[in-house]
Amino acid sequence: MRRILGIALAVLLLGGVIAVALAGGKDEPATATKTVKGVIGSEKSEYFRDPDVVKALADKGYTVKTETSGSWAMDQLALKDFDFAFPSSSEPAPEIEAAAGVKGAQTTKPFFSPLVVIARANAAKVLVDNGLATTNGKNSGTLLMGPYLKAAAEDRKWQQLSGSAAFSELTGTVFIKTTDPTTSNSGALFLAATSNVANDKTVVSDDAGIDRTAPLMQKLIRVQGALEPSTDDPFRAFISGSGEPLILAYESQVASLLQQKPGPGATDGMVVLYPDTTVNSPHTFVPISENAKELGSLLANDPKLRALAVRHGFRPQNGVAEFTAATAAHAAYLNPELTGIRQVSAPTVKILMALAARAKS
Repeated sequence: MRRILGIALAVLLLGGVIAVALAGGKDEPATATKTVKGVIGSEKSEYFRDPDVVKALADKGYTVKTETSGSWAMDQLALKDFDFAFPSSSEPAPEIEAAAGVKGAQTTKPFFSPLVVIARANAAKVLVDNGLATTNGKNSGTLLMGPYLKAAAEDRKWQQLSGSAAFSELTGTVFIKTTDPTTSNSGALFLAATSNVANDKTVVSDDAGIDRTAPLMQKLIRVQGALEPSTDDPFRAFISGSGEPLILAYESQVASLLQQKPGPGATDGMVVLYPDTTVNSPHTFVPISENAKELGSLLANDPKLRALAVRHGFRPQNGVAEFTAATAAHAAYLNPELTGIRQVSAPTVKILMALAARAKS
């Protein structure tokens, strides 16, 4: 009898173990098989920290760890310590490839984001009243680069602009707060766009073009004082109510904030001005190690990761419809089709870095 009871108990216990194993296996989440480390622009930090992105990547076999750096400073890092670099545009990619010893790597451009100028409502009104900008409504419009650069060349002060006397916070020289153009992508591309306008709407391509446009570029940079290394700090300062009345940002930062449904006051009085001449910023994935070789393509093509990129304000390549649909509730702030915006090419890396160095000298 004892033997029979022992056998029966063993069978029951074995059956329970098998049942638990089967049940547990059914709902067990996917386990990431590769851990990769990358250096990214700060504007992508929230994307890679998003728990939904972490899970989507884990489901595809990746754990991704990141550090931030200015895009144009990435080639100065010890890139052998990273599996990939993810600058905010394509221009720094060749230098990164060369520094990492992976020249000719299969780069990918999963998403992009145009530059915008974020203005406080009073500043936007004064710009419009003086012919430096136009608005499409309460919260969006266009920065007219020609008139704005003319004002910059003349060292125009807010107090010299009609209607500014009503707003005591608008004092000193009119300028857009940017990032350091020698290290940060947004600052460099701002010079690419403004130098194009200053160079008779032509890409600066030689020393003569640098000499012709450098004095104005110096004015745009010098008036700012200390320069930030990335767009994250001035953007956070702006939405907290501090900082300058005009700042340069990526559209993705604005679109991400709007989709997060921030609390009252976070976007009150914010006007998004799209420069009428701009250089788009295709975030470019540079694989350094074999482990990260397929990650760029995954970020670009996986439907879930594309949707999450849009949630963080980025525009997937060939994804105008996706971006428009996701941001429809916030159309008052955005220009999904980039209507009326002239998109120009950036100078070569050599020319752009020479222009940035002259602008800071």
